[in-house]
Amino acid sequence: MREGLLRRKPGEALSHLQNKYINIFDKDRKMIEFFHEPCYTGTTFRPNHRIGEEGFMDKKHSKRSAFSGKIGFVLSAAGASVGLGNIWRFPYLAAKYGGGIFLLVYIVLAVTFGYTMIVAETALGRMTKKSPVGAFGTFGKSGRLKFGGWINAVIPILIVPYYSVIGGWVIRYLSEYISGHGSELSQDGYFSNFISSGLSAEVCFLIFTAFTLAIIFAGVRNGVERVSKVMMPVLVVLSVVIAGYSVTRPGALAGVKYFLVPNVANFSWMTVVTAMGQMFYSLSIAMGILVTFGSYMKKDVSIEESTENVEVFDTAIAIMAGLMIIPAVFSFSGGDPDTLQAGPALMFITIPKVFESMGFGHVVGILFFLLVLFAAVTSSIALTESAVSTFEDELGWSRERATALIGLIMVALGSLSALGYGPLAGVTVFGMQFLDFFDFLTNSVMMPIAAIAICLLVSRVIGVQKIEEEVTLGGKPFRRKKIFNFMIQYLCPVFAAIILISSVANALGWIAM
Repeated sequence: MREGLLRRKPGEALSHLQNKYINIFDKDRKMIEFFHEPCYTGTTFRPNHRIGEEGFMDKKHSKRSAFSGKIGFVLSAAGASVGLGNIWRFPYLAAKYGGGIFLLVYIVLAVTFGYTMIVAETALGRMTKKSPVGAFGTFGKSGRLKFGGWINAVIPILIVPYYSVIGGWVIRYLSEYISGHGSELSQDGYFSNFISSGLSAEVCFLIFTAFTLAIIFAGVRNGVERVSKVMMPVLVVLSVVIAGYSVTRPGALAGVKYFLVPNVANFSWMTVVTAMGQMFYSLSIAMGILVTFGSYMKKDVSIEESTENVEVFDTAIAIMAGLMIIPAVFSFSGGDPDTLQAGPALMFITIPKVFESMGFGHVVGILFFLLVLFAAVTSSIALTESAVSTFEDELGWSRERATALIGLIMVALGSLSALGYGPLAGVTVFGMQFLDFFDFLTNSVMMPIAAIAICLLVSRVIGVQKIEEEVTLGGKPFRRKKIFNFMIQYLCPVFAAIILISSVANALGWIAM
């Protein structure tokens, strides 16, 4: 039966099997089910299909890597979402823009805007079985579609080098706490002296980079998925432990109340804009990651249920981060939310001072920076995997060769960022240090544009009906279909445009966020 089927011409096989399930027996007489998976090229089907692990795929992608199942996808996608932005950016923004009311707005946006973008990107990846460039190219070869694919693909390539530099800083702080020198970290000038040292910052960056590349080299299941399955549960446990310790400090309950209890009096338009931007970055939207991970998702996994799990995971960690940092800083400062400074200042200057003032601060410091390291690693491997997948798909390279190339890019661009506060401090781009420039270029400019491109692709080219078919494949649920359809067609492009305009305006000093 199997041999007879495979002797058919490709066009005959496709016609015979279209919209039907077939049962065939392998050599062990074990039943395997395959279903027809349309592969789009504009509005037509390609007849060049073969039976593979995921059903009908073109020959080029028949051996594409895949997650083992739902848990693998959820933990990997959640690992991509839970990063440094959750831990240092979310608490700062929550404290600055209204505490509990900011948290409420963030959750509302996450279950609407965030949900829609995750579903769209994941479905796009799974239906095409390609990384961003190939996914966009599947539906046409116009310049606009090529641009949309490439901007989604280039973003992680530019982010992961400077992200790894910050990961190197985390390694340095963790090693100092482990070696018993944690008190030195709270001293004025320690952080600035470290990042301006040049060699020390470069070495820490290279260690973090090598660790990331080793995981990617191991593959999707043995590397990305396996590490995420270990690190994410540990990250959750550490978050609960540190948050529990933080909220029990003297004076910390005032911070807990400020963070969790909504106060309408603290609401403003900037609360919405800022929460929108944070949700956008926190969920790894428009980074090419979710498209790539979607291409690794098996057809029997529910996209909507997986998305809901990622939403819950990311939001829970963000809340834990708020409970770790805001109450502790409130306790340290006597209730002054202005002590919560943005960016590296919070993570590498304020927090060590807070820990130094606490009982068991040394132990808490170890646990905290271990948590931060795990968050940084899970995000860095997701970014790197997206880049590697693009090289594999578009250049036809092996994983080893693609990993080597992204490694060279990471070292080259990352070294500029690592040395940008030291030996290269005099070299700037538009008045910004290299790390700040790459952060501005990707987060403030490229990512909102990439999100708009995805919205237009789904709503104007593919059509929401095709996305619905992919989500509901095999009878899977799509309970928030009406929300998805409305958001992707009307509100998501507007929200992305608002993020773009507000981020650029903030970077230029026109507004303060």
